[in-house]
Amino acid sequence: MKNLRIAISGTYSTGKTTTSYALSYFTGIPRTHAQTMREILPIINPGKRLEDCSPPELYELGIRRLTERVCCESSLNSFVSDGSALHEWVYGKARLKVGLNPNEKGFKKTFSKIKRLPYTVPMVKLIREYERLVKFHVRRSYDVFVHLPIEFPIVLDGHRPVNEQFRLLSDKYLLDTLKELNMPHIVAGGTIENRLLAIIDYLKLPQKMPIEEAIYLAQQETYRRNSVEMEYSKSL
Repeated sequence: MKNLRIAISGTYSTGKTTTSYALSYFTGIPRTHAQTMREILPIINPGKRLEDCSPPELYELGIRRLTERVCCESSLNSFVSDGSALHEWVYGKARLKVGLNPNEKGFKKTFSKIKRLPYTVPMVKLIREYERLVKFHVRRSYDVFVHLPIEFPIVLDGHRPVNEQFRLLSDKYLLDTLKELNMPHIVAGGTIENRLLAIIDYLKLPQKMPIEEAIYLAQQETYRRNSVEMEYSKSL
């Protein structure tokens, strides 16, 4: 099989982690990922919640994730990436539109908007430059995207300030950008089994183990990873 760099795309709670694990097990292609906000935030801002971060702090998180992602992906000739370099930029763009904490309402939301005013113009400029960097990297670093549509409810873990408006906007930005860049992509929905079969058929990939075993191992890995992340963030 030739070298193939696959990015699993999709916004929050669309099943990127489980799907990326399952596809990696099913095909034998190495899986890669960047640390989550839940892992990074306690290191650089101990005791701070994501919704309390300023715009510059959020972009520091995004740049750290992008840097780690690029390092991990560049060490592999073929990979299945949980997410992509597009994601940090898209989430930042969506937060400028709906607010740093989309769940805020009433006076608190108005007050947060006032606090963000001094950052607005600089952040718009930063996003434009960040966009150029990310799109340049995406064109050079991925061969195909597998986009997972919004099919499941949001997982409210108390750590990520998101809502349906934010998810829908992020999903739109991701798909619009893939089309703008003319990136080969497939939208794979349904059960994990349906997703895997659609991806295998689209990319003509080999199968290294039974699909049921790949899904089982992926679900176990996802559960283990989520448990480790939660314990890690609590310990800091």
